[in-house]
Amino acid sequence: MHALNKSRPLRRIVLASAATVSGMVLLLALKPHTPPPLVTAGTKSPAAAGGSAPGRAGGSRTATGDSVQTRWGPVRVRVTVEDGRLTDVTAVAYPEDNPRDREINGYALPQLRREALAAQSAQIDSVSGATYTSDGYRQSLQSALDSAGL
Repeated sequence: MHALNKSRPLRRIVLASAATVSGMVLLLALKPHTPPPLVTAGTKSPAAAGGSAPGRAGGSRTATGDSVQTRWGPVRVRVTVEDGRLTDVTAVAYPEDNPRDREINGYALPQLRREALAAQSAQIDSVSGATYTSDGYRQSLQSALDSAGL
C-alpha cells in the first residue's frame, strides 16, 4: 500500500508538514549568520572627507570611521583630534527609520559620545537598550581613531 493513500488523510498531512519543516530548516541553515558589509556609492576616504593624513604632527584633524551595518541600520562616527587628544565625536549616520530608533538613539548617542571622550578610546561600555547601536558605534569609532592616528 502506498504511504500517501487517499484513505489516510492524516498521514498525508503529517508527511507534508514534516517535509515543509525540513525544507525550512535547510533554507535557514543556508542563510548567512553575519550581515554583508554596507557598500555605499561615492564613499570617500577619511582624508578626502575632511580629514588629514594620520602622520601629521600637531594641529587639528578629523576622520570618519567605516560605516558599520547593524541589525537596525548603519552607524558611522566622525572624530576630531587635536594635539593627539580626542576632542569631539559625532555620529554622522545611525538608525532613525522609526520613532523607536529615534528614541533609543536620542539617549544612547550622547552617552556613547561622553564615554568616548572620557576614555579617549573606543573601549567604552554599551548602553543598555541600545546594544546594536553601541556595537556599531564602537567599531566605527575604532576605525575613525585608527584613521586619525590614535
